[in-house]
Amino acid sequence: MTDVIVVGSGLAGLVAAQEAASRGKQVLLLDQEGEQSLGGQAYWSLGGLFMVNTPEQRRMGIKDTHALASSDWMGSAQFDRPEDSNPRKVAEAYLEFAAGEMRPWLHSIGMRWFPVVGWAERGGEMAHGHGNSVPRFHVAWGTGPGVVAPFERLVRQYADAGTITFGFRHKVTDLLVQAGVVVGVSGDILADDNASRGKSTNREILGQFEHRAQAVIITTGGIGGDHEMVRRFWPTDRLGKAPKRMVAGVPDYVDGQMQRVAEGAGAGVINGDRMWHYTEGLANWAPIWPNHGIRILPGPSSMWFDALGVRMEAPYLPGFDSLGTLKRILSTGHEHSWFILTQKIIEKEFALSGSEQNPDLTSGKWLEVLKGRLMSKGAPAPVEAFKQHGEDFVVADSLEMLVDGMNQLAPDVPVKFERIRDQIAARDAQIDNEYCKDAQVTAIRGARQYKGDRLIRTAKPHRILDVENGPLIAVRLNILTRKSLGGLHTDVTGQVLRSDCQPFEGLFAAGEVAGFGGGGYHGYNALEGTFLGGCIFSGRAVGRVV
Repeated sequence: MTDVIVVGSGLAGLVAAQEAASRGKQVLLLDQEGEQSLGGQAYWSLGGLFMVNTPEQRRMGIKDTHALASSDWMGSAQFDRPEDSNPRKVAEAYLEFAAGEMRPWLHSIGMRWFPVVGWAERGGEMAHGHGNSVPRFHVAWGTGPGVVAPFERLVRQYADAGTITFGFRHKVTDLLVQAGVVVGVSGDILADDNASRGKSTNREILGQFEHRAQAVIITTGGIGGDHEMVRRFWPTDRLGKAPKRMVAGVPDYVDGQMQRVAEGAGAGVINGDRMWHYTEGLANWAPIWPNHGIRILPGPSSMWFDALGVRMEAPYLPGFDSLGTLKRILSTGHEHSWFILTQKIIEKEFALSGSEQNPDLTSGKWLEVLKGRLMSKGAPAPVEAFKQHGEDFVVADSLEMLVDGMNQLAPDVPVKFERIRDQIAARDAQIDNEYCKDAQVTAIRGARQYKGDRLIRTAKPHRILDVENGPLIAVRLNILTRKSLGGLHTDVTGQVLRSDCQPFEGLFAAGEVAGFGGGGYHGYNALEGTFLGGCIFSGRAVGRVV
């Protein structure tokens, strides 16, 4: 009999499988997708990891500590529910890991990082509130594939040795429970499908399967690919009415079905209303999965306007407070917003999330990065491609022409030229002095005090309406679905708990399906780099106890 069944071959599943196999366990790794999708969502990511007090930080002059990171995390999480006890414990354990053995362990199995540490999700309000006080976003050389690669290599080594067995195109539909203990899984064997990674695959059923084991680990991800389920759990009281239209930041197989199977068998699910979606989504002009959206990773300089043409106030600035900005946008009764910027800003500040949108970093080659970001004219090639082909971009030589183009894109919610002009002109008037009252201009100057931002992420402050900085660019921004912050309730080891908070013997979970640990170790807000980090941490924890 197999010792351990892992359901889901994403990052958390790979980590759990190789950890269990390293302890001599016989592991069966099942996934409804084919072998070409090994690594799951992590493969498509930018590859950022939240780590604390690293050599990369110190080389950039960043002073970080476990205490500061803990303060930032708890100020962001805002745990306030009785069921947050286990999520808090997992968060505390992850912070110890991120400030301790995380980097040396990952380095020992071959992972490396781009030397400039990113400063994502800055918060922008009180020191005790949400946000990262310092840069902590460590982008892996190779981006998402570079994060997946060490664990895939280990899993394949164990597979060659006969310790891990793959079961691709096996869709688990039921947990086998005897005397209150999970003893295995059953489901459908699906027809082979050679569709490229991320593409939709068939659901043709060829037969059934049943496998038994001493432990079952669920690592099947969240619900972001099923927008109806997202709307069902949407926290209207906190964020406002759920958008009618969203773009998808994850493939359609990220549908939450295995979480529902576990819940139906008696597993507890908590914090389903906590979720993480982005406000800077673009419709992908070359989509891979249905309704494919790409997120802009903006520097701090683009001017951000709501659908009505009102400039958004601090802290709703690019890169500062994702969920606060989401609530602010939806408060207008509309679902889109606008960036207005210059060619100089897009060249220095625009990056796109995802491994496929960052071929230079994904290549892991310094020469490619230098050519793509420091030596070439214009914005990085993937950004220029979106500017040319993307349906959400307007480029114009005058503000009047730009606003006209914006109104052609969103005719149902036109903005007024005079209102846009006056707000930009007022902002431009703040550029002439080193001091000013404009919070965003102050934030830009603050960002440039960090040499990483000054080098590759923040344009020198300049007037938006000066023709020498043009052309002008407007970008219509959509809500982009991404992550579930709640999920199967587990303890710090990954043991799933029943709805009465008692252990559900034989059943474990890791990764997004478990809210990245505990049933939601982020609380209400995520600090970037903690999704991949949570998959690694929770997958490792459960793989060491089953």
